[in-house]
Amino acid sequence: MAPVFGDIAANIASTCGWIRAAADRGARLVVLPEAASAGYVFADRVEAARYAQPVPDGPTVTAWARLAAELDLWIVGGVTERNGDRIFNSAVLLGPTGHVGTFRKAHLWNDEKEIYDRNDDGFPVYDTPLGRIGIGICYDAWFPETFRSAALQGADLVVLPSNWVPVPGQPTAVPAMANLMCMTGAHSNQCYVAGISRIGVENGQPFVGRSVLVGPDGWPIAGPASGDREELVLAEVDLVGTRAQRWHNPFNQPLADRRTDLYVTGDQAVPAVLPSPC
Repeated sequence: MAPVFGDIAANIASTCGWIRAAADRGARLVVLPEAASAGYVFADRVEAARYAQPVPDGPTVTAWARLAAELDLWIVGGVTERNGDRIFNSAVLLGPTGHVGTFRKAHLWNDEKEIYDRNDDGFPVYDTPLGRIGIGICYDAWFPETFRSAALQGADLVVLPSNWVPVPGQPTAVPAMANLMCMTGAHSNQCYVAGISRIGVENGQPFVGRSVLVGPDGWPIAGPASGDREELVLAEVDLVGTRAQRWHNPFNQPLADRRTDLYVTGDQAVPAVLPSPC
């Protein structure tokens, strides 16, 4: 979908329409893009704060929660969150009985470092009747630790509400970089991954869409979606019933076969050194 910048009411109507459309097709879990509540390309922290909402009591999450109860389903959606004086790029998980949890973007990209506060709560995994669900947001997919942190907590599915942008220099003959990140994260961690991205142009910034649902073998099972039109992508998966098959693959077990005795730990890591400008 393409959220309307700064128009919370319009985005509530649009997202609720997509949730109902998915429910009509049998969906039990609906995932919406990053920053679906008010758009994404804020000029600065002051502008982001103008459109930020409390969670779970703000108008967007309240409307989604009402639908989750009415339609007996689960929703993950991106929202600009206000918590006191703090502003977060967040995603909420809602179920038929209400708000389950909130994930705040861990890896801040570009100007986000000046706009949002940091996630200091890690990568929680939520146990639901559908399966164990982990959450990341957009740029979090560029870090293998996002998927691994969720997988080590038993995540069956990692969902990534996103606003993917074009990657400079990408050849046209290969999948979108974000799709490759989702595929690698799924394959390396034996879990499903849903990367859900917006389309359109906002304040001069284009977005590439290409939402995708990836199986634990690393291959897409739904999508990639269109890069320029709104679209509903559906797939049927059994998150709980596939655990034995996923975790006990006789050929390779990327979680069980880890060599933690060889890996560099935090106190051994060499800090990244950026080159000095010429």
